[in-house]
Amino acid sequence: MPTQTTGHFTFANWDEQAVSSSDVIPRLAHASVTNAFSGGIKAADTTCEYTIVYVTEKTGTFTGMEALTGQLDGRDGAFVVEQRGSFDADGTVHCTFEVVPGTGTGELVGLTGTGGFTAHHGEPSVAYTFEYELG
Repeated sequence: MPTQTTGHFTFANWDEQAVSSSDVIPRLAHASVTNAFSGGIKAADTTCEYTIVYVTEKTGTFTGMEALTGQLDGRDGAFVVEQRGSFDADGTVHCTFEVVPGTGTGELVGLTGTGGFTAHHGEPSVAYTFEYELG
């Protein structure tokens, strides 16, 4: 039976660079991001890399990989999640994520799970949910 945990994360750093011409839509970009997680997932200074497609100046989609090292409900270890999402003209971001199979280390070996979040423009902290199992 899966366990559900919740918490919040904050963007500690966001460094975005255009990959294609900034005058062309759709436009590709790459972002290197650092987040800090609290709650069920405790991970400071995560490593996250996004590929972003701007469909308009304010809307688009993204995919990314994020490496988290710290604790999951008190268990020490690390794991990687694959993220997929979109963003609306008002700045709202919708994202789902899934643990990359085989990436759990330490007390998180065998970890599987999925989660998600909705971030609203200007919010300093974003709530997430994560449902997981340890194999």
